[in-house]
Amino acid sequence: MVTLPNRRLANYLGFSVCGVLIVYAYYAEFFQGLEPCPLCIFQRVGVVVMGLIFLAAALHHPSPSGARAYSILIALIAITGAVVSARHVWLQHLPADQVPACGPELEYIFDVFSFSEALKMVFSGSGECADVSWEFLGLGMPAWVLIFFLLLGVAGVIRNWTA
Repeated sequence: MVTLPNRRLANYLGFSVCGVLIVYAYYAEFFQGLEPCPLCIFQRVGVVVMGLIFLAAALHHPSPSGARAYSILIALIAITGAVVSARHVWLQHLPADQVPACGPELEYIFDVFSFSEALKMVFSGSGECADVSWEFLGLGMPAWVLIFFLLLGVAGVIRNWTA
């Protein structure tokens, strides 16, 4: 029979994995020269929020009903992050003639357009979102982020729900 780590340790591990993902994202940006596109930035926000939920769950170490609330929050963030990542993966696999044109910078979009218009523009993607400038084992960074959202989401829900 498989024994799960205690809930507090599992939440600290989830927080640590999210931390490593963010540290690597900034390493790739500042030391490898990979400029994040708007969808990359939203994925980073999702990883940070998920990490903070894991940290809060670890520090709080609530009763079983409270742990279930954390598992619901983890599930919501994991699903949202997975949707953003899946959209990014889809854009990267479009034929070259179907890739949307490159758009303005994310900061400009949010300065000029309303929040709902800005979100619509970001999720429609742009040419830079379709570029694959990094791969590991044949998968681009958005695909790996998708995998981590799914794995962390499932692990976080299982470990917190079965308190």
